[in-house]
Amino acid sequence: MNKPVKTRGEVLLGITGKDFTIIAASKAAMRGASILKTNDDKTKTLNKHTLMALVGEAGDTIQFAEYVQANIQLYSKRNASELSPSETSSFIRTELAKSLRSRNPYTVNLLLGGFDAETQKPQLFWIDYLASCVPLPYAAHGYAQYYCLSILDKHHHPDISFEQGMKILRMCTDELKRRLPIDFKGVLVKVVTKDGIRTEEYDNDNIVYAP
Repeated sequence: MNKPVKTRGEVLLGITGKDFTIIAASKAAMRGASILKTNDDKTKTLNKHTLMALVGEAGDTIQFAEYVQANIQLYSKRNASELSPSETSSFIRTELAKSLRSRNPYTVNLLLGGFDAETQKPQLFWIDYLASCVPLPYAAHGYAQYYCLSILDKHHHPDISFEQGMKILRMCTDELKRRLPIDFKGVLVKVVTKDGIRTEEYDNDNIVYAP
């Protein structure tokens, strides 16, 4: 039987709004109680409108991310067109399902965010190491799911503006700082819109006091 993915204090958050998808990933690369890196980028750009963020076993996340990225880019070059986020999620789920039935399965959890150029709508997919794949308006992996899903349940709605989305993200990271007994070194925030993928400036140095 496959062992569950060890989160090791990692955080992934995804939020969709009216015309954007926000992906936030913790910057700490950890092994046990040790922090090995404080500016780790857990995301991979697959094409102009699709972004993937992964957590899990260190070797598996790197190998699987590069494998998916190479295949998506190869498809784009061969067919002179890009896969939509939904089509990309189907490819990733299929590869994880094949891996699950092999001797060396990938132990990775990931969020796939993007913007569908045809429907002009943002998309977000929650995918785990058992090849479960669910489209969601917001999602979390790692310790973020224990602390942030209730905040997202309360404050998220489909037509939020980008400013409202960033405000909800701030509420989530403040809650993590307040309650999570691990320093995850803040988050790296990337945004996917109709214009492509960009890195969003985010203040990780604000001090949060426990009540």
